[in-house]
Parts: sequence; structure tokens; C-alpha cells
Amino acid sequence: MSAAPLLADFLRRRRELLRPGDVGLPVTSRRRTPGLRREEVAMLAGVSVDYYTRLEQGRESSPSASVAGALAGALQCDLDQRDHLFHLARLPLPPRHAGHHVRPGLLALARRLTDIPVLITSDLGEVLWCNPLGSALVGDLPARPGRDRNLVWRWFTDPTSRAMPEADWDRISAAHVSDLRAVAARRAADQEVTAFVEDLLSRSAEFRELWQRHDVATHRSDVKTLLHPEVGAVPLRCEVLLTPDEDVWLLAFFPLEGTDAAEKLELLRVIGVQELHPAGSAVHGLPGEEVPPQPPPAHQHR
Repeated sequence: MSAAPLLADFLRRRRELLRPGDVGLPVTSRRRTPGLRREEVAMLAGVSVDYYTRLEQGRESSPSASVAGALAGALQCDLDQRDHLFHLARLPLPPRHAGHHVRPGLLALARRLTDIPVLITSDLGEVLWCNPLGSALVGDLPARPGRDRNLVWRWFTDPTSRAMPEADWDRISAAHVSDLRAVAARRAADQEVTAFVEDLLSRSAEFRELWQRHDVATHRSDVKTLLHPEVGAVPLRCEVLLTPDEDVWLLAFFPLEGTDAAEKLELLRVIGVQELHPAGSAVHGLPGEEVPPQPPPAHQHR
């Protein structure tokens, strides 16, 4: 069998396995066919319905790598399934350690954590997804362009993004650099990591000094106080869950015991969408993720 029918069959079978709720779409009336509709997959992948239909009917078999990656995300493929899709499309397999593929199971877990702020990041610090309370706390980072959504990049290149007490800055800076050292050691010779480090070295004297120390560590928990422009200081305990390949991190922020952080998080949860969000703004997540508007981000140190 040629490549086109095999690719078409795989796409159809993946589509039929999914339900709207699996990809963050609203559940509507009874459906005549199983799974998602073709137009829903096309919307999630950012391609035209006509093009996706041709792929699924075997009339098109040569999607670009970017389209194949978007389809893998829209169809909730894990890494093995994504690689199979690329194989059927006769494309080179993308690297597995790029840190931008969020497993459906991890995202499903994150969606259930509704009463605490949750961020999913790459190992380099790029924010890939955040839940509504996470967005209310730190702002609309996934929607920002390029490295402006990266926590480490922003920390060292934009001092106004340091929404923490100044007394904590040295400790947080050192932790960011030691984490990045560990990533660089694990992903040796990876061009993405090399370019990121070189650009930070050229932009930040503080980063250059810390990088020269060769401190290496992967931090899995920490206590931080985030300064929010509406509710003030929010003391939090951050727990970091790493995927087996350590390329995607889930950051869960719990209110610190003995403080008023729980009350402040509840305030953000209740009124964040209603009062703290500028009109027309939106929190952006992974393909298919329904996201609410967001409040003024806690970027400015006060």
C-alpha cells in the first residue's frame, strides 16, 4: 500500500478515538459519527478543512513538518504516535528532546488541578500552557511571541518581569542558571540549548557571572513569594514534576502554610475572570484548550 492510504487511515483512526472533551472543545448534541469531526481537527491543527479532508481521503500525502506536528498535537498523539505520523508522511523524525511536546496524560492531569496555579514549561523555561489560575497569577505568557514567553529569558533580560521581593533575586537567579546547566549537560551539543545560552551570555552580565560558576542542579521544589499587582504578595510552595525525559516540567504552586496565600488565590480564582482581566485579552494554551481572559500580569516589581 502506498503512503497516502496509510497516512489517511492513521489520521481517521486517531480522529475517531477522540471526543470533544479530550481536546477542550465543548460537548454538544448527539453526533452521528464517532470521534471528532474533520472540521474540528482542521481547526485545532490550523489547516483548512479542504486540505485535511484530502489528507484523510488519501488524495494528499505530503504535509510539511510543521503541519504534521500540528496534526499530531490536534490528534493528541504521544511521541510514538507522532513519530509514526511523520514516518507515514515520509518526513524526518523530529528530535524527542525538544521539550515542546506535552503528553495528553500530563495535560489531562494539569486540567484537573483547578484550585492551584499550574504552569507547564519546556526544560528551557518556555511556558507552553497554564491553567486559568496560573494565568491570573503570572499573566498571559503562552500567548507572547518568541522568547518573551520564556521565564528564564525574561528574568535575565527584563528586570521588570521579576515579580518577587528583591531579597530573593540572587537565589532565584542562581537556581535558574544551575537548572540550565543541568539541561545543557543532558542535551549536549543541542543547537537549541547552545543558542539559548549564547544569547543569554551576550545579553546579561549577571547570567555570565553565574554561568562561570558551573553550578549544576535540577530544582524540584522551592518556596517563592510572587508579587501580584492586585492582591499583593502571595507566598507559594512550588513543586516541579518532570516527565521521564525531563524535557517538560509541570510547575504546581501551593499556598504556603501559615500565610494568607490560600485566601489570595481564592480571590484570584473567583474574581480574576470577572474583574482583573482587560477586555479582549486571552490566555492561550495548547491546541484545543479553552482559555479565559487574563488579568494584568504580575510583571512589575513593587
